[in-house]
Amino acid sequence: MRQAGVLDVGCHSALLTVVRKPKGGTLEPVLSRKVRLRLHQSLGPDGRLRESGVRSVQRAVTEAASADPRLRLPEVFAFATSVIRDAPNRDEVIDRVAHATGIRLRVLPGEEEARLAYAAARRWAEPTGGPLLVLDIGGGTLEIASGTADQPSTVLSLPLGARTVTREWLPGGTAPSKRRLAELRRHLRHSLSSLPDLPQAEPGGQVLACSKTFTQLSRLAAAGKSRPPRTPQRLTLPALRTTVPLLASSTPKRRGRLPGISPHRAEQSLAGALIAEALMETCGVDSVTICPWSTREGLLLERLGGARTD
Repeated sequence: MRQAGVLDVGCHSALLTVVRKPKGGTLEPVLSRKVRLRLHQSLGPDGRLRESGVRSVQRAVTEAASADPRLRLPEVFAFATSVIRDAPNRDEVIDRVAHATGIRLRVLPGEEEARLAYAAARRWAEPTGGPLLVLDIGGGTLEIASGTADQPSTVLSLPLGARTVTREWLPGGTAPSKRRLAELRRHLRHSLSSLPDLPQAEPGGQVLACSKTFTQLSRLAAAGKSRPPRTPQRLTLPALRTTVPLLASSTPKRRGRLPGISPHRAEQSLAGALIAEALMETCGVDSVTICPWSTREGLLLERLGGARTD
């Protein structure tokens, strides 16, 4: 039985995932090792990764890769997400990590991340066709993909990630005034609605949300409510709107104690909610289903199938 491994180095963690896939079956976990990172605390004003951040990436990659001494590193696809991909000193960071660990991180264009997230979501959803819209709010960028087949017909990557919007509009994660909050809402809606090729939800189609941002917002919106066993998490636009004033009136420290919001993502959770709100409004989406698969699973599926990632 074939195995595939991916080492995903993001803003908040380095995650090694190894899976196998029986013939006709789904992905089965073989190994998972997460090492916590806080790269948002090591970013300079221009987005450069400071020395402390470079050292923390070297340490995290080393720890994650040593999770299993039998692991053959050439078989692992190691990649860095937007926090490193978009840093002005990206090449230096990648070179130093490779020199220290023997692992050279690759970077994927945002459009490729969107394509992979779509491919993973399509496989997770199981039906073999029909309109599918995939929304993925990352830290640095926002990815959108849509289509009716296994591969998307439209992919977009926009600099509207939760970390990016927080740094540019909500320093410290809080809105200084209701006016600032209204300005940010208008900015997000305008940025999205002005795109001529922004995909729209189609009647009878599926809308899947693939990101920690959507997952945590759905948990917050559903706090205290029961959900039938084995039913996917969902997030409706009205429920999402109830989370915005709650997050806006809370400090990041207090948000980290709210149901579903993790402390290390609390600072950017308000921006994430506002991005999700604007995205659902402009794409004509009333409700999304939370998909646990995204770019990482897309890579794993394609490596097991021998397609497009090498």
